Amino acid sequence: MAFNWFRRTFEQAEPATAQEQSPDSASKTAPADAQPLQPTSQPVVNTDLLSWAKAAYTNIQHKQAVPVPEAMPEQVASETSETTEEAHNPPPSEAVPFWMQSAEQIQARVAELSANALPEESAVEPQPVVGKVNKKSLLAFDQEFLWSAEVLAKQGRKPEDISAEEITWLNRLRVGLGKTRLSLVNQLKGLVGMGPLSADAVEDIEALLLQADVGVQATDRIIQTLQDKLRAEVLPPAEAIAYLKQLLRETLDAPLANRSPYLIPVKNQLNIWLITGVNGAGKTTTIGKLARLAVKSGYKTLIAAADTFRAAAVDQVKTWGDRSGVEVIANPVPNADPAAVVFDAINSAQARGTELLLVDTAGRLQNKKNLMDELSKIRRIIDKKADHAIVESLLVLDATLGQNGLRQAEVFAQSAGVGGIILTKLDGTARGGVAIAVVQQLQLPIRFIGAGEGIEDMRPFSSYEFVEALLSG
Repeated sequence: MAFNWFRRTFEQAEPATAQEQSPDSASKTAPADAQPLQPTSQPVVNTDLLSWAKAAYTNIQHKQAVPVPEAMPEQVASETSETTEEAHNPPPSEAVPFWMQSAEQIQARVAELSANALPEESAVEPQPVVGKVNKKSLLAFDQEFLWSAEVLAKQGRKPEDISAEEITWLNRLRVGLGKTRLSLVNQLKGLVGMGPLSADAVEDIEALLLQADVGVQATDRIIQTLQDKLRAEVLPPAEAIAYLKQLLRETLDAPLANRSPYLIPVKNQLNIWLITGVNGAGKTTTIGKLARLAVKSGYKTLIAAADTFRAAAVDQVKTWGDRSGVEVIANPVPNADPAAVVFDAINSAQARGTELLLVDTAGRLQNKKNLMDELSKIRRIIDKKADHAIVESLLVLDATLGQNGLRQAEVFAQSAGVGGIILTKLDGTARGGVAIAVVQQLQLPIRFIGAGEGIEDMRPFSSYEFVEALLSG
């Protein structure tokens, strides 16, 4: 079974006949029951987390284990050879030392051994050890595993549905947000640890949020709500942290009021994702990581190299295509028309029954009119060639730029008709709170986040997991 990262669940692999679809069948809608898993932000009540974690760990071990044979072929061959030799050569009643034997006896013994020796062609080929658990691939049942298991359990997940990759990703996300957490959580706990929150403590929390690049608008909203809560009741330290987490989750989930919590490509239908962003934000790298994620989740994927004006952009996306195992449709002519590349890519996608087409678009500065004209032309080509396709435009944003990058992205998002954000390089900044500022100011949901440079370091965004990784002790 393949783990579908977009739905966060295991799915059966499609039969071979499903890989050969006609363009007509590729445009059909997905089954009505194909709904994403929607985690709840409320903790699971009366759950034995340790037992849950043990059950999840056992299931992960079971998925990574294979049965071991009773005996290795080499051992069987060796035992057979020894048995045969003993049958042909019973031990003498009185052993005669080799140096006391005559030349005739020695020659006779050598001839006898040669006659009973196995021919080379009948030797058993060494076989790989099957069934033993690959200990290096297994996760350790340690504090990191327990923390990840708790985060998943409190979202209503079942132990049998957890994958080793989810545990690894949550640990990676927590490490990636480590710089922000060290500067924010320690001081925050110092404030709430002194007792019920006072007005002065709330002001200090406001300063901490601004330092983490949460943004003025989001900070004002959070602090105002927190003050209203304090006027109604006294908050002990633990409840204060829990309430702050709730406020952050509500802010991150606000743009999802009328949308699905996850961006999921529809199976057996062409989905086209336009990846936009300012040069240097990690746009091309993001495409390679998304392609890898889609392939692992069981989607037939294709990449269109439509950023034809930036030097080496096409070569770069081809490199990432090779790494992710996805073919790249490109025009070998320098400075080729991006819309023509998309046209060719759609033809290829329809002929192959592709389910997800990732389009690398130009990444000039947001005030360039030519960029907007190119994006509009690409959209017209898509509407004409693939009118049944599900089209999504995603903006790649570099988290390390903080508020500066956000101001650039604000104009870019409005001009390009963006429907979601991909936040990259969260592991390289102490201002991970910029994710909250992005949602508050752009009023767009974060769809994916990157917390590392590896090809596996990008996953769908979950507000619950993000806030827990940000504010965990």
